[in-house]
Amino acid sequence: MAVSQEVFPARKRRPSLGAFISPDFSDRNLLRALFLLSHEISTLQPMRVLLRKSSASIIRKSKLISILFEELVQNHVNTLPPSAALCFEELYILLQRIKVLLEDCSTYSKMWLLMQIPSTSSSFHQLTVELSTLLDIFPARDLNLNEDVEELLNLIRKHCSEKVAGRCVETNDENLRTEVLKMLENIKREIVPDHSKLSDIFERLNLNDSAGCTAEIENLEDEIQNQNDDKSKADAVALIGIVRYAKCVLYGASTPRITTRRQKSTAEVNCPADFRCPISLDLMRDPVVVSTGQTYDRSSINLWVESGHATCPKTGQTLSHTHFIPNLALKNMIAMWCRDQKIPFESMEVNVKPNAVALNKTALEAIKMTVSFLVNKLTALQTSEVIDRLVHELRVLAKTDSDSRTCIAEAGALPLLAKFLGSEHPSLQINAVTTILNLSILEANKTRIMETDGVLNGVIEVLKSGATWEAKGNAAATIFSLTGVHAHRKRLGRKTRVVRALLDLARAGPTGSKRDALMAILNLAGDREAIGKLIEGGVVDMIAEVMDSLVEEAVAVLEVVVKRGGLAAISAAYHGNVVKKLTGVLREGSDRAKESAAATLVNICRKGGSEMVGELAATSGIERVVWEIMGTGTGRGKRKAATLLRILRRWAAGLIGQQFSAQQQQHSTTVTMTSARIVLPA
Repeated sequence: MAVSQEVFPARKRRPSLGAFISPDFSDRNLLRALFLLSHEISTLQPMRVLLRKSSASIIRKSKLISILFEELVQNHVNTLPPSAALCFEELYILLQRIKVLLEDCSTYSKMWLLMQIPSTSSSFHQLTVELSTLLDIFPARDLNLNEDVEELLNLIRKHCSEKVAGRCVETNDENLRTEVLKMLENIKREIVPDHSKLSDIFERLNLNDSAGCTAEIENLEDEIQNQNDDKSKADAVALIGIVRYAKCVLYGASTPRITTRRQKSTAEVNCPADFRCPISLDLMRDPVVVSTGQTYDRSSINLWVESGHATCPKTGQTLSHTHFIPNLALKNMIAMWCRDQKIPFESMEVNVKPNAVALNKTALEAIKMTVSFLVNKLTALQTSEVIDRLVHELRVLAKTDSDSRTCIAEAGALPLLAKFLGSEHPSLQINAVTTILNLSILEANKTRIMETDGVLNGVIEVLKSGATWEAKGNAAATIFSLTGVHAHRKRLGRKTRVVRALLDLARAGPTGSKRDALMAILNLAGDREAIGKLIEGGVVDMIAEVMDSLVEEAVAVLEVVVKRGGLAAISAAYHGNVVKKLTGVLREGSDRAKESAAATLVNICRKGGSEMVGELAATSGIERVVWEIMGTGTGRGKRKAATLLRILRRWAAGLIGQQFSAQQQQHSTTVTMTSARIVLPA
């Protein structure tokens, strides 16, 4: 079989502490606690699909037990004989275990519960055996029970003994499980499931529509988080594969939900500083440790090294090697935080599966079958609404893992998606560009997107004149993803319409779209040719406009622009009143923003001469602000603040004009200096 009988172990849940601890109650309170607990269990609903008989049987027994203890409570039994007290304490623990099992089963995915039918049925049977044993030693004589109560006790004993002698696993459940395991084996052998058999299985599981299958997939994803071994996780992914395939084949693609934004963004919540990359200031997706012991996001530090740097960005120390070690502990912490905040977390690394799940053959073949079905449907004549639903399914699938992204690209979906980028149907355009964005996470797909006719131009057109802000923002995020590759960054940086469209979106878009545009601009600014186009397009003025709403992102972009843009960037900063805004960031910004602001001011003062330093020095209380950063800022922020303070004091001593006299000769065609004054072009 594709999945063995032992593959699916019981889920690692944390049961109630009361399930394993003897209660510390007085005799009367113990009786009352037993009544309340058994009554609570009796109000639970039996399972409707699987384990119907087992769950209903144990709930009925609990109801009879609640009646028994209600009688004992009403009889005002205040003191129990030792034998009764011990029996009731054990019964209390047993009822807690019954409650935990019933609640656990009710929250399982149906598919996952089906795979655990043998062990779960055995658990129900074992609890019934233990209940029967406790009732056999129930000290009825010591309690002086009346005739009615003794009859009730005998009735409960009879029910328990009948169940103990009965069959452990229900026949229907066992047969259904066997059929699903057989279908998984066929999928592993690349045999497409029979439509009628697939329909019958899902009907018996009460998964009768697209919404039900979507909820089942979400439940299975939760099951993955509850497993500790990779094999069990991979087998759960195989179950997700068959559910997703059935959802598309049996019920058609689901209707996309209308949203104003593609996903919750990390900037919409208070992201811990340690989770942000020191280079990009964005949430780290694949944190790695460099030779100096500092941690960066892999894509950012790769970009840093590819740009010709041989030092650690934070410490300035020379990197002894460029072998980056994955920081798995931090990555797991970030993933857990993202899950708690309901923020999608996807690794940018090609060979890393989300949540460390390596797909097995069954899961991979299920993905291929689903992708093939969706792509074939897209090639047929369909209405815009049907196409929208199909593309939405590809979008969701492309978000799951690297294997799905590979399958979608290799199935020839990119040329089809390119056609839908120009759709007049807003939802279809959003789904198409977002699918391409999700596909671009995989490194190999970046090249496919750049080389497939019509795809890049289509994304750029959406960026420039998309139907919605969401579509434009996702197009900008796609550009950001593509610029993670040095060659693609150079190619995109040469396109004037890309630069202009990003600047326009950063100026006029809503907050989320602005952020996407700024991150793409930040990557483009790493290319010398692109930085010139950005400055010509007014990137500094744009940054000054958005600095009030997106401080960290804006200052991070400005730092790179000033550092790589030369005197043209300094001139734009001088005329754009940027120094005043940066001093405001030094006072009130976050630690990361203060760090970038200090670094930017150091570059402006070094390259701009005494007039720029004089403007900074004229700011009221600037030295006190710099001192505060030196005391409480980040490590890099403290160093930049110390450098800034030295520059201010050298200016006050009249030494800055002499320091910059050499630069006057080097840049005489661009800058004119008279003593300590720099004249910048308009």
